[in-house]
Amino acid sequence: MGRRQTDSDLHRFTLWVLFLIAAISCCMAYYSFSVSLKGNSDTIFVGSSESWRGNEEEREGDGCCRGVEHLELWGDAMKWGSDFKLNSSEECCRACKEMCESDGGPCLCNSWVFCGNKQDCGPRFGEVSQHLFLSSLTVIYSILRFEAINKIVGLDFGECWLKKQKDALDPDWRDSGDKVIWTSGLVFGKGEGIIKLKTEHGIVNVKLFPDCAPHSVYYILELLSLQHCAGCHFYRAESRGNSWDLQGNHIEHAPYGPPYALIQGTVDAYGTVFKDIPQEACPTIRRGSIAWVGSGPDFFISLANHHEWKKAYTVFGQVLPEDMEIVEKISQLPTIPDVWSNVEVAVLERPVPLRFIRMKKIP
Repeated sequence: MGRRQTDSDLHRFTLWVLFLIAAISCCMAYYSFSVSLKGNSDTIFVGSSESWRGNEEEREGDGCCRGVEHLELWGDAMKWGSDFKLNSSEECCRACKEMCESDGGPCLCNSWVFCGNKQDCGPRFGEVSQHLFLSSLTVIYSILRFEAINKIVGLDFGECWLKKQKDALDPDWRDSGDKVIWTSGLVFGKGEGIIKLKTEHGIVNVKLFPDCAPHSVYYILELLSLQHCAGCHFYRAESRGNSWDLQGNHIEHAPYGPPYALIQGTVDAYGTVFKDIPQEACPTIRRGSIAWVGSGPDFFISLANHHEWKKAYTVFGQVLPEDMEIVEKISQLPTIPDVWSNVEVAVLERPVPLRFIRMKKIP
């Protein structure tokens, strides 16, 4: 059975807390000083022999690598930004990709955080004393979640934190908004980042492209958390006709439509507020590509390689080849001809409800 604390007990406890705060403050001040000196000698920076290797010509074929500004993702650190600094968020993203594309090994990095504002990411040692006192009572938690230390001792431009999310389809958000100085992104390895598009005609597996269309992918991830997607449906369906073959290649001398070899729908769910998604430069449309119509929420899945459209649409995902049979089936459903802005289209007689759902959640 516990006993009631006496005044002497409280006095000893208070002295212990004050001693702990003083000790922690000294440790943090030493850490701050050592980090500031360390940046002059041991810090990895692009251009040095120890930095992330590869020149622009070698990387042109690797595809895009982008993140979302004013977003900070949490997660366990695989590489500390205080010791790993790069010139751009793209290079930080590619460094994460390198850790995820090791031959035969596990994906060691699925998210990254970069401090790329030269003004705001400079050292902030004037704030140290204030943060030290507030953080001392939570020092154990701060040690376990190392990001808090970085806020205490100040930041440096170019810090690239490579992290590992426990569940990349449900990333651990730290903060977002105009005052957040970080840029963050996700990286999906082989077999990762696959979600399901459920319809009454079957389930279509979709591989998401967070490195090409991060804003788009974050919106799709938000849809996964909804209990329903009422209002989400396909409403337009047009087959390949005589213009594209089974592989989606254009047949020589054939017209480029109509029909335009696509199915089109919307993810404007009832009860949600949709914000326009910025256009994100992505690959050209090919068979299986999922892309926005304008800034969304309307989107389409292509049945053909539409090289003639160049990069006019933001591609945020790709249907797995084995599931294109279901997309083809929807494109063959009964339709009604219509004209939209002088373009002949085929509208489904009966819309096909759809919903994005995730695969089995990681325990």
